[in-house]
Order: sequence, then structure tokens, then C-alpha cells
Amino acid sequence: MNICLFENDEISVPLSFDDKRGSHLLEVLHKKQGDDFTAGIIGGASGVATITCIDEAARKIFFEFKPTGNGKPLNPLKMIVGFPRPIQLRRLLRDVAALGVSELHLTGTELGEKSYMQSDLAQPQAARELLLEGTVQAGSTHVPQVFVHKSLEECLKHMAALREPQGPQVANLICLDNINPACSLGEVQFSADVPVVAAIGSERGWTNKERSLLEQTGFIRCGMGERIMRTETAATVAGAIILNSMGVLK
Repeated sequence: MNICLFENDEISVPLSFDDKRGSHLLEVLHKKQGDDFTAGIIGGASGVATITCIDEAARKIFFEFKPTGNGKPLNPLKMIVGFPRPIQLRRLLRDVAALGVSELHLTGTELGEKSYMQSDLAQPQAARELLLEGTVQAGSTHVPQVFVHKSLEECLKHMAALREPQGPQVANLICLDNINPACSLGEVQFSADVPVVAAIGSERGWTNKERSLLEQTGFIRCGMGERIMRTETAATVAGAIILNSMGVLK
């Protein structure tokens, strides 16, 4: 646990021994009265918490939190991902949170398995728990937003509708596709000043209809070599390439 995260209304409340955060502090980190630990408010500041008292009778840990940082804000990278197998989705949710992706749009695709979208992980609370794990891994306080769409067309319309109230926004639109890509993803130059939307298909890839839809929306098809990767692997590799080009991994 690289950071102990609290909701805003929890940061001034003693932590129970039975809370997994409390048990981790005592049983794994072996924290004592007077010790510090890294803490933060979900969606807010990060900082240092000092244990002021460990009450054995009440089974509570009392602490004082001092904010010192911004909690590592999310990066200007959004991802559209064809709904993967549930076991892959578990890893994907953790990894995109660790990378600091700002939004994850999970979408049904024409070649994707429709039953995957019935997974419990498609429910907000289940997905949030895994996103929090990735956020804790990154030592951050900011959790990506997740959206679920029935189809790629619905997804693209939803994202366009979110932009309209603020007017057109400049963004790099990238679609990963190993079928006749226009260029290699590694050749594209990105800037932290310009948001990126990266679309990754499901395990069977995109159909020609979906490729046409993406191209009509302004997406450039990019490749990452001849090897075929799992959906969650492709998302992690692509995210790392894009964020490195942006300069945020320095």
C-alpha cells in the first residue's frame, strides 16, 4: 500500500483495527504511536498522517493528516477499450489507474463477446474497488472515471456530446489496429498540452465498419508491431508509449 486513501469525511475519523487499511498499518507496516504514513483524500490532496494514539480497548487508530501535495493528478489521456474478458478487465482497471488515465470508456464491439458485458465488473462499485487498487499502487489520490457503452457508435457519440458545451477541443485521436495502419504509434509525437484519446479493440479486433466509423470521427490508425497482444496488454503498452512521448514519465 503506497498510500492510504480516505474519503473526505473519513480523514478526521479514527481508523478501526478491522478496516483493511487499519490492519495493514498495524500488521504489515507495523506502525506505532508517533509514526507517520502516506495518506490522501480521494480526488484531493495527498500528505502525511501521524498516528497520535492506538487505542487497544476501542480498537481504533487516531491520526492527524497534514496535506502536502496535489495527489498526482490524472494525465490528459482517455482510452476507449473493447470490453475484454472479466479476468483481463480486472488487470486493465488496475493498470489504467496506475498509469493515470483520466477516463476509461469500455465498449461493446461487433466482434467482442457480448456476455462479457454482463460481468459484475461492469458495475460501478466493483470497478471502483479495482481502480482504487491501481490508484494506491501509483501513490495517487485521483481515480479515473469509467463509462460503459453498448457499442462503439454509442461511445463516440457520448464522448462528442461531452465536448459540445465547451466547443470543439483539439485532441489527438489514435486507434490501435495492426491491419494496414497508417503509421507506428512510436512515430507519433504527443504533447502534454494536447489531450489524447486512444482506442483499443476487443480481443478479435475491429471490423471494417468500426474502422470506417473511427476514421470518419478523425481517428488515425496506428500499429505497435506485428505481434498480437491481449487487450489489456495493448492498452498498457500504448498508454506507456503515449505518456512517455508526452513527457509525463520523466
